[in-house]
Amino acid sequence: MSLSLLLPENGVIDLLTTWPDEPRIYERGTTELDDTVTTDFLNEYVRTGCVPANEIAVVKAPNPSLNRDAFTSNGRTDAEKLWGFHQKGFTLRLGNLQRVIPFFAQVSRRVQEETGGYSNYVHAFLTPPGNQGLRHHWDQQMAVIVQVSGIKRWQLWRPPVEAPMREFNESFRVWKDHYIPTWEASGPDREVDLKAGQSLLLPRGWVHNPHVLDSDEPSVHLTFAIRERTQLWLSEKLLASAISDEEFRRIILPGQMHGMALMQQLAYAREALVRHLAGLDLSEVASDVVQAALTELEYAS
Repeated sequence: MSLSLLLPENGVIDLLTTWPDEPRIYERGTTELDDTVTTDFLNEYVRTGCVPANEIAVVKAPNPSLNRDAFTSNGRTDAEKLWGFHQKGFTLRLGNLQRVIPFFAQVSRRVQEETGGYSNYVHAFLTPPGNQGLRHHWDQQMAVIVQVSGIKRWQLWRPPVEAPMREFNESFRVWKDHYIPTWEASGPDREVDLKAGQSLLLPRGWVHNPHVLDSDEPSVHLTFAIRERTQLWLSEKLLASAISDEEFRRIILPGQMHGMALMQQLAYAREALVRHLAGLDLSEVASDVVQAALTELEYAS
């Protein structure tokens, strides 16, 4: 079971049976993941220049990520430049490892199977001693944070928005200037010093401000982001077969795209949609939904 590489038995049970809505810390111990994905393994990945340039973010708080041109040459990752920024205190985020490293591809596929069809991805974060990459933000899905080496402090605040999903309620889209001053004035709701061998379950929407306090030891952690399936996702699957009905393929004329004519078209479409949904054989749809859940890899939660 791949989830058991990320969490101990009680953590796997918690995830699969209750899907916690508050952060939890687990003693992971040492698993095959720790034996395979070491700090040296990831450093070599960086220093060989094998990381795809479009999957790299180089950031040092409080500034935004560097332009890709800063660490590429002729459009490709320049390992010397990239490692040079890391030596200057920049965090390296190595994205979507499940697309480029076979071990992670296998783990990701098995996690999807074990969760009944939750697609997922994995990023690695390499942060130098005493530094910080990303600042306060929240994410759109459950994350399992696996500390590989070093210690990273996670300051956590309760979600300021409800159930962020896809582009809805993303941090940068609904950000307010008073957020950080307010959070810093009140202090975090939780504060965790995550150590190697531990994992943090971080539900979607929770604000996090991670940084490395230790001035001697770097931090390396993996973020496994698990995209929950939702009622909207199911609704989209219910609608998927509508294209086979000629009624839904009928053209709307330019003159019907405004005023009362548009209102009439909307009412017509709604009525047609209700008829379509009422006529579906849910047992047939269920089979298609299971197949889609287990095979969709991109952002479709």
